[in-house]
Amino acid sequence: MKHFIKLIGFCCILFAVSSQAELEIYKDYDLSREIISMTTVRIDPNMEDIYLAGLRDSWVKAVRLQKKLGYIKDWKIYGSELPQSGHFNLVLMVVFNSSADLEPNQEKYQAFMKSWGKVNQDTSRELTKTYPNVRTLTGEYRLREIILK
Repeated sequence: MKHFIKLIGFCCILFAVSSQAELEIYKDYDLSREIISMTTVRIDPNMEDIYLAGLRDSWVKAVRLQKKLGYIKDWKIYGSELPQSGHFNLVLMVVFNSSADLEPNQEKYQAFMKSWGKVNQDTSRELTKTYPNVRTLTGEYRLREIILK
């Protein structure tokens, strides 16, 4: 009887999958122009505050300046409420208006470096040297929203 119930369940799943129509881009869904760059991080236990302090004085300063210069749309940091579960417990996100903002651009780079300055560059280098002691990068993703119609 158990095998019969499993067979019926399998047949229902097979029928459901085969009866669904394929979707077509631009007809059934659109893709957003906005791009999200996401980095997942595994922070070692009891090191969250140390890592966040380093981020505040390096990565956060840099993305705030990039936003001020209009190079990025936004940025965010998300922390897990269950920090010891899963492969990561922190997410760093940068939101771009479009993929064009990801293209190399010497003029933007030079303007950023001029605004960033030697002191921030040196400070950032020193801080990031300590990051491997408190965290592991577990993934990098480039995401685009799928908008179903």
